[in-house]
Amino acid sequence: MNRRKLLALASLSAALSVAAIAPVQAQEPLKVGFVYIGPVGDAGWTYAHEQGRLQMEKALGGKVKSTYVENVPEGADSERVIRKLAADGNKLIFTTSFGYMNATEKVAKAFPNVVFQHATGFKTTKNMGAYEARLFEGSYLQGIIAGKMTKTNTLGFVGSFPVPEVIRNINAFTLGAQSVNPKIKTRIIWVNSWYDPAKERQAAETLIAQGADVLTQNTDSPATLQAAQEKGKYAFGWDSDMQRFAPKAHLTASTNQWGGYYTEVAKAVLAGTWKTGHVHGGLKEGMVKMSPLNTVVPADAAKLFEEKKAAFAAGTAVPFTGPIKDQSGAVKVAAGVQMPMKELMSMNFYVQGVEGTIPK
Repeated sequence: MNRRKLLALASLSAALSVAAIAPVQAQEPLKVGFVYIGPVGDAGWTYAHEQGRLQMEKALGGKVKSTYVENVPEGADSERVIRKLAADGNKLIFTTSFGYMNATEKVAKAFPNVVFQHATGFKTTKNMGAYEARLFEGSYLQGIIAGKMTKTNTLGFVGSFPVPEVIRNINAFTLGAQSVNPKIKTRIIWVNSWYDPAKERQAAETLIAQGADVLTQNTDSPATLQAAQEKGKYAFGWDSDMQRFAPKAHLTASTNQWGGYYTEVAKAVLAGTWKTGHVHGGLKEGMVKMSPLNTVVPADAAKLFEEKKAAFAAGTAVPFTGPIKDQSGAVKVAAGVQMPMKELMSMNFYVQGVEGTIPK
């Protein structure tokens, strides 16, 4: 990672100002715990976090000693695991799924001298921060490619859970596609799981049967890609580069790069300078990165993709800039206005072109 991106990540870490946690004694390695929703080999979300953990260890060497617990369900089980990591002496704990938020908050109150970092949530406390990547930037860019390559004007989205994070990505994907093809419509099938290869495959096959010829996902296995390749369709990797699983179908992937951020947070805890806050990192900060485009992507589509990617990275453009309308035609974001982050964090509507309703 280059110096500019490291500086950007470091600046992200200084969000809200409160009393810092005391530094770890110099002779002691900082014990860092990670809680994962899926297996480290899922090829998607958890895999990306695991690569980040390993990068942190490599960068800091003997200054840190980390551990992880994988396949932790959201709910009561997560509280038990988080509490045990704190009781075992971990002074920095990353909980890496939206559904861990309340459990993380509860354990953080019981262990005020431990730093907790929760991914994709919105709650913060004196010793609990929140962080996430601006995944919707990658979704929008994928949409540009999808909108140029579809022949049916129907896109498919394999959804995990109808939480704001995923709804943002559905909308960004659709808006990106509509920016190059106004005829686009997006169909969604929810699998109610972050990682269930069988359900993901079934959802992908159903979407293809319904006319979708370019697919994306917010689930963690390469099953959607593999189903697309078997049916002669296209799809995108998610959270990590999944090209090796379906090289003909894989158009590009929006990947998460957590290592730089994890390293900076650990450094801050070691130095006693950590402060709570809510961090949002994207292409500009190096927390989101697009994998290479498949050579089947037409030159005009690749040009539009690269131009918009550069604009997002420079901060001169953002995906949710009006005019944006919901399914009913009501204006949600006026022309030329950027949707505030607070509204993005609680997004609960579909944009025009997305079919169906948000499950309750």
